[in-house]
Amino acid sequence: MIRFGLRLCLSGGREGAVRLVVIAGAVALGVGMLLATLAGMNAVGAQNARYAWLNTAVAPASADPTADPMWWLIREDYYHGQSIGRVEVAALGPDASVPPGIPHLPGPGEFYVSPALGKLLRNTPAAELGDRFPGREIGTIGRAALPSPESLLIVIGRTPADLEQLGARQVTEIMTTSPSDCGNGCYVGINHDGMTLVLSVVAAALLFPVLIFIGTATRLAATRREQRFAAMRLIGATPRQISVISAVESTVAAAAGTAAGFGLFFALRSGLATIPFTGEPFFSADLSLTGIDVLSVGLGIPLGAVVASWLALRRVQISPLGVSRRVTPKPPRAWRLIPLVVGLAELTYFIGRRPGTTNGQIAAYLSGFLLVLTGLVLAGPWLTMVGARALAGRASRPAALIAGRRLSDNPKAGFRTVSGLIVALFITSVATGTITTYVANRGEPRTDSVAATSLAKSFWPEEGPAPTVDQIPAGLTAIPGVRSVTVVHRNPDPDGWQGLVTCAELDRLAVFGSCPAGARVAQVASDLIGMRAFDLTSDTYVWDAAGIAPAEVDRQPILSVVVDTTSRSAFERARTLLVDAFPLGRFPISVGEWEANSARQLRQFQQLANVIMLASLPIAGCSLAVSVAGGLSDRKRPFSMLRLTGVQLRTLRRVVALETVVPLLLVATVATGLGFLAAHLFLRAQLGYPLRAPDLSFYLMVGGGLAVSLGIVASTLPLLRRITGPETARNE
Repeated sequence: MIRFGLRLCLSGGREGAVRLVVIAGAVALGVGMLLATLAGMNAVGAQNARYAWLNTAVAPASADPTADPMWWLIREDYYHGQSIGRVEVAALGPDASVPPGIPHLPGPGEFYVSPALGKLLRNTPAAELGDRFPGREIGTIGRAALPSPESLLIVIGRTPADLEQLGARQVTEIMTTSPSDCGNGCYVGINHDGMTLVLSVVAAALLFPVLIFIGTATRLAATRREQRFAAMRLIGATPRQISVISAVESTVAAAAGTAAGFGLFFALRSGLATIPFTGEPFFSADLSLTGIDVLSVGLGIPLGAVVASWLALRRVQISPLGVSRRVTPKPPRAWRLIPLVVGLAELTYFIGRRPGTTNGQIAAYLSGFLLVLTGLVLAGPWLTMVGARALAGRASRPAALIAGRRLSDNPKAGFRTVSGLIVALFITSVATGTITTYVANRGEPRTDSVAATSLAKSFWPEEGPAPTVDQIPAGLTAIPGVRSVTVVHRNPDPDGWQGLVTCAELDRLAVFGSCPAGARVAQVASDLIGMRAFDLTSDTYVWDAAGIAPAEVDRQPILSVVVDTTSRSAFERARTLLVDAFPLGRFPISVGEWEANSARQLRQFQQLANVIMLASLPIAGCSLAVSVAGGLSDRKRPFSMLRLTGVQLRTLRRVVALETVVPLLLVATVATGLGFLAAHLFLRAQLGYPLRAPDLSFYLMVGGGLAVSLGIVASTLPLLRRITGPETARNE
């Protein structure tokens, strides 16, 4: 029977060939997306693993007692808001460990740079960036040490005395443990819990619609195949033989599509690597497949096609007389809404009752989100049925009535092809609503605000003795574009703000707030801004008064130097001067850069959410298109008879369009709305913020994705004219 099934599949005439090509093409597209998803997950892990060496400061003691130690210091520098990883080393013997990507440790006055930083150094005036790095470039850091092609990294050689003075740490080996597996304080990269959460969410959101698409493709033209199988039963074929023939047909198409899908993935891999899923692009080699991935997809998709075909035949009892007996499925019940309601009630309950521990908050909110998402998937058929009945009840034209009745008779089938959208749109809406609201309340300030234009270098007691006024570079005031240079002194009152500034100085500066009425000295943050950057307009922010005389302020140790600028060039030149003058401790930074760094991490998750949505919407459109094409093939005779009775072709097109548009738009609206509602409940419970409406770009992305999906569906409608002519009714 297997050989007979192959002959039927490969020699079944034009109709059989078209069906085979369409199924194989659909499976190829689905497999390509599936492989891209798996490779993307592997790429995130590979990129994270290359952060390992940057955590060398927390490496465990070496198992080799003969290894020579070395001094190691890593700090974060910035240029135009971009983070620069600065590693400074000094070997204490010839057998000191060497970081990946470089042939040997640089000596004093030498450094290696990443390709991206090397290009930046060549294209940037030395006074703005290059003068911060002592010595000369002796080579390029190789790919093994670079998380991304755009990583900005530098390894600088120093003397042991220099690094000892700078507060470096002695290490005996380079950290090789990935941050996702590091349990002893790794601070660069994504930890295990964060990695698991990110990969789980992405996998569920992308794999679900892809697998639905593949399952839909393998069931293409099921009714036509069942009619052929009924004819075989009439001439004596057993149900088991029919199952074997069906499995052979599905396997051939799925196997061809799987092979083509692998080719599609490898053809597009280089382009996929440039997409910054995590905020930074990947190397092409990062988008790799493990042996388990290859076997799972290469064997699992054809096997899944066989199972889908078998399940489809189980729903139809084919009699020896060639009659396909079908039973209208029972309508879904309202109990499917229970998990959805329980999830929303749980998120509502924690408003004003936020758990006190991180684990408690994760358990409370994550379980609520999962309940809402599960409830959406479970309630989808019921919602589709309600929408279809509303369409039929308000129908004023035959097309709407027919489409509404067909959808309400089998809402599960109507919902199945778009159910992948539930996961994608819900996750995207939650992420977008939460991130938009957080950034609006606590994100980076405006680029023209003083929080973004002023630079602060702080001198904390744990980093060494504070400098004197004479040690502050006099050249700061000579830089074109520097508006002011302010010295903030340390506040002896431990219960107030850290710094002191006279009210006369605040009045002169004008942009850093003001004193209370009658005060002569103000307590201020070390950067003259603090955590309330959005409140610091030119004249409205009022600092607390300090109980100290103005004459005593200059006698206190210096806490920080704050430089306000009018241009990015002046900003970076001032930073370079401060880095060279005060190499100890943390490098100068603006509040805007601190906030931008936090916002950048949030935007990485937003980027993932956008990728999920932009990938899922076209996949849903393809699933609908395959479903529509299969439905048209299955209903050739009924549609042909309707045309013979006088029904116009445009009416039939409206029927098909409404049967696809109603579930698609209903799912998109409900999933997006409930995603925003869940985000609002979470924000109120955790942060006390009301939901802020997302930017117009979000709605344009959703609308554009839906338009693409509908366009894909519309491309199948011309088939109606070709397959519903009078000859179809006559030949059938």
